[in-house]
Amino acid sequence: MERTLIIIKPDGVQRALVGEVIRRFEARGLRIAGLKLMQISRELAEAHYAEHRGKPFFEGTVKFITSGPVVVMCLEGPNAIAAARQTMGATRPHEAAPGSIRADFGLDVSRNIVHGSDGPETAARELALYFKPEELISYQRAGDVWLKE
Repeated sequence: MERTLIIIKPDGVQRALVGEVIRRFEARGLRIAGLKLMQISRELAEAHYAEHRGKPFFEGTVKFITSGPVVVMCLEGPNAIAAARQTMGATRPHEAAPGSIRADFGLDVSRNIVHGSDGPETAARELALYFKPEELISYQRAGDVWLKE
């Protein structure tokens, strides 16, 4: 079982796409293990994007992610990171596969609706920024047996 962090960014919240984004991940078979509506502080944003400090887009990225409320989720399931990234689509919406969240709703790399962890180490680091261990719940859904052997 794998976990990943998903953030529905301010553009997704402001455009009323929260339900649609969550629906797509759930339809894919991923379970919600944690869910919050929150306003990201500058301090948290800088910690989240720390590896990009000093890059030309850092300040704009921090400013955008703190510009309005976001929804943060911990999703879990077999190969959750790869499944979530495929569901989101490529970072640049014009390169994203048809039917993906970013292809369907994004127009610009800086306004691409969602963020998702890119690997297991990143997921562990990012999840720890947004959730306390006791805020994450593992459970079985009745339909889970139909998703994997």
